[in-house]
Amino acid sequence: MELQEHYRKHGLLIGGRWQPATADDGQLSINPATEAPLGHTPLAAKEQVTQAIDAAVIGSRAMREITPWERSTLLRRAAALIRERAPQLARIVALETGKPIAQATGEANASAESIDWFADEARRVFGMSYESRVKGGRYLVHYEPLGVVAAFTPWNFPLLLLARKMGPALAAGNAIVIRPSNEAAGATMALVRCFTDAGFPEGAVNLVIGKPDAITPTIMADARVAKISFTGSVPIGRQIVEMSAQTLKKVTMELGGHAPVIVHRDADIAAFAHLASLGKFRNAGQVCASPTRFYVHESIFDKTVKALVERSKALKLGDPLEQNTDLGPLTTSRRREAIESLVDEAASDGAQILCGGRRPSRFGRGWFYEPTLIANPAPHLGLMNDEPFGPVGTLTPFATTGEVIEEANRLPFALAAYVFTRSMRNTMETTERLQAGVIGVNTFVASTAETPFGGAKDSGFGREGGPHAIRDYLDTKFINLELAEDESPDAGYATA
Repeated sequence: MELQEHYRKHGLLIGGRWQPATADDGQLSINPATEAPLGHTPLAAKEQVTQAIDAAVIGSRAMREITPWERSTLLRRAAALIRERAPQLARIVALETGKPIAQATGEANASAESIDWFADEARRVFGMSYESRVKGGRYLVHYEPLGVVAAFTPWNFPLLLLARKMGPALAAGNAIVIRPSNEAAGATMALVRCFTDAGFPEGAVNLVIGKPDAITPTIMADARVAKISFTGSVPIGRQIVEMSAQTLKKVTMELGGHAPVIVHRDADIAAFAHLASLGKFRNAGQVCASPTRFYVHESIFDKTVKALVERSKALKLGDPLEQNTDLGPLTTSRRREAIESLVDEAASDGAQILCGGRRPSRFGRGWFYEPTLIANPAPHLGLMNDEPFGPVGTLTPFATTGEVIEEANRLPFALAAYVFTRSMRNTMETTERLQAGVIGVNTFVASTAETPFGGAKDSGFGREGGPHAIRDYLDTKFINLELAEDESPDAGYATA
């Protein structure tokens, strides 16, 4: 009943007013660990989406009147509230998505860090002034907010992915309209509440929840929305880009990945196995930067496989509300069915299932799936070409660096990649030739608040986080300032 009450108190946020859903006009939210109902989340009508944009237009004017230092203070308050409410935020994430509570708490704290980072960036949007080609003239460059920004976020990191969009949008002085995934609507409501409680102007933050066909076309067709920031799948990303062309919106795309991991012959096998088991199965593998294709040098392949399988089998699959749970359920039944299809195809083709590959028998309900590792899958299999987005990884031996880099770069995805080696020569050669927006060397940490995150090729464009992200939420204005011919430098001032 706890989330039912949370949904009743919140719902849509339009112009500073919450509009909760009822059983008659809402969508049922399901706990993926128990398959029990959590409550009803809203289904926004097209009229309500337009009202949210109307409110954001007004909110953007209010945000323009707030100084950068005042925006920084508001963001800092929001970050403090996120930290203060981290236990409640994490519990909602765990209930709605099945993410283990310890990982959900880490996500809440990382979201606060991201907002804190952009609180600082709000005060560091520096323009330029320099001499022009005309005597006494000046070239001035300064940055202005775009106005209204729309953010589309998925369910796998409902707090952090939204924080990465809200932080720079609000720091730059814009208003925002948020469309989250229905599966994590309550978590989004709770995060947004931190911003309204922090004192942002009415209309600065708006939240619309519901079916994509009621929300997305309305936002995309409205010329008042100046920018779209989207995190999601490649096919939907393509549709968003196509729709954005009609009104020439600015677009940031953070799309899918299929991250290769290259383990050189000199890698620390024990350290790799420990980190890989945690990195691969974090959030049940439902991470766009998740390591998925492991390429291990043939000289250490057997030892590495054995170590990783042992570590993976030791992970605890269970109740996401328990602190010692490593893997919870998949967030949707559709996701589990997709994983099963990929694994079944690989097994039928002769690939070796080293561990997992099935639903755990001890759970009567919930969308659980065992951590799965598969050796020697053929390159043509779906598992080697389509982002699995679940608790499954593949292991393939390689002989030469050139061979493995060619295979790693074969796919159109280029979000993240990872390298394990103790050699600086291997590090430099491999990272320079890998096609990826983010590369981890001896680590699976792909992003922090202060670093840029994003991909290339079909994995999108633009960056979130880091010192340059705020520029994507600003327009650049150039002013060529020359004195009038009859104006002296002292014109308009009284002389002593």
